[in-house]
Amino acid sequence: MTYQNEYIASTQHPDNFWLEQARKIAWFQSPEKGCQKTDNGYYDWFRGGQLNTSYLALDHHVNNGRGDKTALIYDSPVTQTDQHFTYKELLAEVAQFAGGLSRLGVKKGDRVIIYMPMIPQAAIAMLACARLGAVHSVVFGGFAANELAVRIDDAKPVAIVTASCGIEGNKVLPYKPLVDEAVKIAEHKPKACVLFQREQLTVELNKETDYDWHTLVENSEPASPVAVDATDPLYILYTS
Repeated sequence: MTYQNEYIASTQHPDNFWLEQARKIAWFQSPEKGCQKTDNGYYDWFRGGQLNTSYLALDHHVNNGRGDKTALIYDSPVTQTDQHFTYKELLAEVAQFAGGLSRLGVKKGDRVIIYMPMIPQAAIAMLACARLGAVHSVVFGGFAANELAVRIDDAKPVAIVTASCGIEGNKVLPYKPLVDEAVKIAEHKPKACVLFQREQLTVELNKETDYDWHTLVENSEPASPVAVDATDPLYILYTS
């Protein structure tokens, strides 16, 4: 089928067209409808369908024999780190961290703020939230405490995932003081903060609210993907 025919089909028969496209996705429960206009003028997509983004990104590939293929490459000239994760390895990391978040009470529909540098753990945290049906919001690690506090009050996260520091050139930027100050400023108080200790900086944790990433993972069971509706939110992305 040509692009023109595809376009015509999508505009003249949107429900049938998108239902056909949906068959290419590994659903837990296939949708009954593709695309239908609602009374308020908006469109209702894939009604009745249930799926999980983490499952589609990882489990689906492992189950179809691609477990040993490369899924994620971390190439950092700043830390001189070159790290590769296969789908199987990344799935294990994500499922384990999702289990840790679940132990902290994170569940379907909850929000989690991810305030991290561009390291593999940021992607792992995003996929772990998706695995539980939780809604993640990535906040740029360079934002000051006040900007982070504004997003905490809006998203009302049950937890924050962060790292001990970010690195810009030769400069090490401590993240924990910014997170602590943001929580202090914000009216909403997250119940937990999970911190990934980087070798460039180790910080002291608050015994009441903070959890070490490695310790949490070691004491948690891998979590299975939770089925969510096709229209359930995956993430919140704030403009700057």
